[in-house]
Amino acid sequence: MGQTGRVQELWRALSQVALADRSLDDVLGEVTDIAARSIPGAEATSITLVRGDKAFTAAHTGEMALAADELQYERGYGPCMDAGRAGVVLRVDDMRTEQRWREYTARVLEVGVRSSLSMPLPYQGSSIGALNIYSTQPAAFASQDSEEAATAVAEAVAVLVANADAHDRLGAHAHNMRLAMESRAVIEQAKGVLMAQQGVDAEQAFEVMRDASQRYNRKLRDIARGIVESTQRRQ
Repeated sequence: MGQTGRVQELWRALSQVALADRSLDDVLGEVTDIAARSIPGAEATSITLVRGDKAFTAAHTGEMALAADELQYERGYGPCMDAGRAGVVLRVDDMRTEQRWREYTARVLEVGVRSSLSMPLPYQGSSIGALNIYSTQPAAFASQDSEEAATAVAEAVAVLVANADAHDRLGAHAHNMRLAMESRAVIEQAKGVLMAQQGVDAEQAFEVMRDASQRYNRKLRDIARGIVESTQRRQ
């Protein structure tokens, strides 16, 4: 298969990654697996996301990738972090002779990394992180095939990360909204119980629950749920 066909296969595989009913971690884990299988020379891959001043590994395939990433986070610099922050491609052909990150390269050799390729994840004119590819062999990514394949994967990964992140935030928001609605419903039920039992109005019933919440250091919805459940048990 030629390079054009390989890139088309990459896009096909990435386009088939499902987002619905999956966590962001799960989606990104599948993406790193695809990258590890598809990029010539790759032995381990990871996705570094940059949020403000913080960088972290969102997913990885191969423990070597995670170890190499974390060595960079400890120091606050390195090829994957610099690629993600600056939006530039950074390739290291041989960690033994690399001069740009001397403390990092000395340590990363200990975990088996000899060469690496870090591709920025471009999104809306900026970079949201980097796709990191590692090998135990020198110059594993020196060929044009490796860089072209990695570029194609990084572009697709950036879209998937952004979409999956948005989907994840939407799911969390919906979950929080559902909890809020359920809490409101049980509070209204409990107010009705207190109004019937104690002959108080709605505002006074709410004050009774709020006082109990403060006195027993329990959430208001838990106090309300206890009132409703106690009434149901007596029926």
